[in-house]
Amino acid sequence: MNVPNVKDVLQKLRFLKSNTALLVPIVIALVAIVLFIPNQLVSSKLERQIEQQSIATARRLRSESNNVASPKQLQQETQQLEELARDANQIAELARQTTQRELLSYEIFPEPNETSAFIFDEFGRAFRASIDNLLSGINSRDCPTEAELERSLQRSPLSSRRGRSSISMRSMRSFLAGGTLGGYGRAGRLTSTIVDEVCRERAKSAGIYADPSEISGYDFWGAYEYTGVKKAVEDCWYWQLGYWVTADVIDTIAQVNSGSRSVFTSPIKRLVNLGFSLTAGTARRPARFGRRVRKKTEADTPAYVLSVTEGLAEPCTGRYCDENLDVIHFRFAVVINSDGVMPFIQELCSAKDHTFKGYLREQPARTFKHNQITVLEMDVRSVDRETPAHYLYRYGEEAAVELDLICEYAFNRAGYEEIKPEAIKTKLKGEAQTGTR
Repeated sequence: MNVPNVKDVLQKLRFLKSNTALLVPIVIALVAIVLFIPNQLVSSKLERQIEQQSIATARRLRSESNNVASPKQLQQETQQLEELARDANQIAELARQTTQRELLSYEIFPEPNETSAFIFDEFGRAFRASIDNLLSGINSRDCPTEAELERSLQRSPLSSRRGRSSISMRSMRSFLAGGTLGGYGRAGRLTSTIVDEVCRERAKSAGIYADPSEISGYDFWGAYEYTGVKKAVEDCWYWQLGYWVTADVIDTIAQVNSGSRSVFTSPIKRLVNLGFSLTAGTARRPARFGRRVRKKTEADTPAYVLSVTEGLAEPCTGRYCDENLDVIHFRFAVVINSDGVMPFIQELCSAKDHTFKGYLREQPARTFKHNQITVLEMDVRSVDRETPAHYLYRYGEEAAVELDLICEYAFNRAGYEEIKPEAIKTKLKGEAQTGTR
């Protein structure tokens, strides 16, 4: 590579000596060239930054400024939030009202006014009288008794001159226990006809078959024995819950059977049984003129469900007693027209009215609604009218089935916590702490 000769370069630049006027523009041009290139680079970078940051931010702010809520919109949203809060409070109040119910006695909860057995005997009498009133309201009667059948037979043409039936009551009992009278010829056929007529007359005069002894608690309070204040208060509390359950079931029957005057025209023919254990609610029972022989020592008391494994059935709701709800299970059975099963269940689980005057009866009467029943299990069976459980009952010509239900009944704690006995609260807390749940 040839290195330029400095002398040659200087020789070529000598012309500037004679043209000094061109020197200044040339220098300015060279400086401009040197400055222009870096400045152009910096300018492009700065432009990109402005585009990405400043201008983009300005656009976002301009967009958000266009979306700023007006004072009117803010007022509307505030009103909506207030309405939502009112709705939430109203729902909580309605839930509380479901458990604010009339009591059978106002002298016991949360603590009795006195320690004598009298107020507990009064509770028992009120329980039984209230059940009787509920059954009277649906025009219920049971099937004919042995004494009624015997009197009918004594008045029949089968009676001899000595006033004794040609068919003995011993033979009659054999027949009612599932035997036949066919072996007794014409007398047996006539006796069977008389029995059928007596049973049909009973069905015509009753709106539904029901025996109060088949409702749990009725016999318990009929044979009640006082054993101390603590146990008596607990018994009254649990049977107060049981009465509310029973009232809802019978009120449902009244609604479904409204307008009917006889079993033959009633959709629900018979309340077979109602209780709080798995032994309740079925017509398949030992025969004694169609009745179940209930043992007085049989445990069929309402009880709180403290876990999903403690109830009468695994709850599809997943509910059991917690800080908001108390839950019990119950079971009952009815004989019903086959096409009336679903309408009955819908009515059972619908809202019902009740009146509340305060737990001290110091408030004006108010009408609240409650809807606390959920069906957990159901079993529908055909009715064999020739079996001991049914042969003294007449259900009419329509197809009848036995509907057996296990249900859940939920109580809102806030509605009755103020009257819940301390012994019950302590018991629930103790069972929760020991891991019963």
